[in-house]
Amino acid sequence: MTADILRRGRLNGVQNEQIVAFTSSMEADRWIFDADMLVDKAYVVMLSHQGIISRDDASGILSGLKTIEKDGIGVLDDSYEDVHIAIEARLIELTGENTGGRMHSGRSRNDEVATCIRIALRCELLELAECLVKLRSVFIIKADNHIDTVMPGFTHLQHAQPTTFAHYLLAHACALERDFERLTDAYKRINLCPLGAAAFASTGFPLDRDYVCKLLGFDALLENSMDAVSTRDFIIETLGVCSNLMVDISRFAEETILWSTSEFGFIELSDAYSSTSSIMPQKKNPDISELLRAKTGSVHGALMSVLYICKALPYSYNRDLQEVTPHLQKAVGITKSAVSITTDMLSTLKVHKELLHQKSTSGFSTATELADTIVRVTGLPFRIAHQVVGSAVREGNLDFAKIIEIGKKVTGKNLEDIGLRKEEFLEALDPLLNINRRNIKGGPAPSECARSIIERGNKLSDDQHAIQQRINALDEAKHMLDTIVDTFETHL
Repeated sequence: MTADILRRGRLNGVQNEQIVAFTSSMEADRWIFDADMLVDKAYVVMLSHQGIISRDDASGILSGLKTIEKDGIGVLDDSYEDVHIAIEARLIELTGENTGGRMHSGRSRNDEVATCIRIALRCELLELAECLVKLRSVFIIKADNHIDTVMPGFTHLQHAQPTTFAHYLLAHACALERDFERLTDAYKRINLCPLGAAAFASTGFPLDRDYVCKLLGFDALLENSMDAVSTRDFIIETLGVCSNLMVDISRFAEETILWSTSEFGFIELSDAYSSTSSIMPQKKNPDISELLRAKTGSVHGALMSVLYICKALPYSYNRDLQEVTPHLQKAVGITKSAVSITTDMLSTLKVHKELLHQKSTSGFSTATELADTIVRVTGLPFRIAHQVVGSAVREGNLDFAKIIEIGKKVTGKNLEDIGLRKEEFLEALDPLLNINRRNIKGGPAPSECARSIIERGNKLSDDQHAIQQRINALDEAKHMLDTIVDTFETHL
């Protein structure tokens, strides 16, 4: 390492390798290298725009940054404690200190790193949003293919009421729709610019914070300079969004694990998403689903770690925050991968429709409709009808004669005499008729599922358009910055 440009003034002596390794964030900073290059270029353009540095110096700095960007992070001296100082040191090597040493005027690593994290994170979240759009699309398409696929619904993992596979898939689609909304809502608080806050008390240099904010494609400033450098609430919020999303992913993964067992046999996973045993030749194990379930715990762990790191930190900046970024990077990476893998796994999922239909009446799952029918045709209170049907189920004999017998014991009346016909009794036990009657908004009836599929699809299209608008806005800002930077090259 050349003379440490950061430590040579106030501090005397060289840190040993153990201290350097303990304090360095160079490996984790690979995640923000591209963002740092963007920030440096925009900041230099602004410094020149404000007359803080000359156009000649700005041209030299931007030329050096172009070389560093082309060479990549791999050529930087990794003995520095972070990528920001490593870039500046390399810039000074390329341009001389009289030029390169001016880049950091009015800036601190505190506002620099906060800006870099936000830039890197917003790109990650837009990619995650695109992945989530694809997953929602597959759930909707799959639901459209299974509007008439009758299946048992569960509560407490016990047979509860008949439903359709479409209704089940739409439940997941709706949950993911809310995950998408949480993600895009978080984006609004992520895409805010801290640059210009300096260490925490801003600077005496006449920086134009609004200009550099525009160059970097941010929606607005984080105005208070102390808040701008010290907060990591946007990371906590992001990890909360990812944690919630992974809960929804893990619930689906758990169902694929259960439903692909021989005990259920509802579905079959593609071989690509399965493994076999090293000793048991017959095994087809749902390893991918199991890892989705496990990696959910890793994302939750990242959230907990960041909460504990950030708690009780006094204003403004503390080095503790260096430990936050690796948790964020890992959790967002896991979440993107999980969403993408779940998309492909669902699209190749085989559904055993006949078995689902066969199991749809198991466990007296049509008992609720029978109780409802008794209420509708006899005028008895629901709680009485519930008692009658529940008593018949307890005796394991849900036939018409048994219902009449128990009804008389419970009410003192013959249910046939007060309106219950055998035809209505049998209709109540038919799973398809059960489902067709549940045609209120959000119910499993095919007609209602068809309506919901259209609505979910329309919402998906709107969301896809909104994400594309944000991507376009960032592309336009980068094009504007690149165009301005190019004018400095012609100045040389």
